[in-house]
Amino acid sequence: MTELPTAYRPCVGVMLVNNHKQVFVGKRIDYRENSGAVGEFWQMPQGGVDPGEDLYAAAMRELAEETGVREEHVLLHSRLSQSLRYDLPEHLIGKLWKGQYRGQEQMWFLAKFSGSDADIDLEAHDPPEFCEWKWAALDELEGLIVPFKRDVYRHVVAEFEPLLG
Repeated sequence: MTELPTAYRPCVGVMLVNNHKQVFVGKRIDYRENSGAVGEFWQMPQGGVDPGEDLYAAAMRELAEETGVREEHVLLHSRLSQSLRYDLPEHLIGKLWKGQYRGQEQMWFLAKFSGSDADIDLEAHDPPEFCEWKWAALDELEGLIVPFKRDVYRHVVAEFEPLLG
């Protein structure tokens, strides 16, 4: 029997909010393969932290790779008071991230978007991660995300919502 991984992949996430207090979400191109779930799932930009990489730099890199949004159109507002963890569902443990991690430990950032929709380019990175994007209301986020990440999204919304005024 193979021993399950115990480590968590270091990760950052960005809640990118426009002037209407809506949040950027993208539909992953590979969402069915990665989640094993049936349905249509969206997520905020997020991704792994490279060894030795500063968390803010990782967040800006991931945001640029996944959305094409450049740092000049982003004002970092805040970051979570603590990192959050989620475990992969059993059927995915050992299959993602070369089998090294049982889930992710994420630090989330709140960023205000000062650009226009034309500044969003899902093909800025090759290969792209999202096939579609939209602005979503805060109260929609939990229902859009794959079920095993919902507790993380609840926490992110609860901590950042009061900062949006």
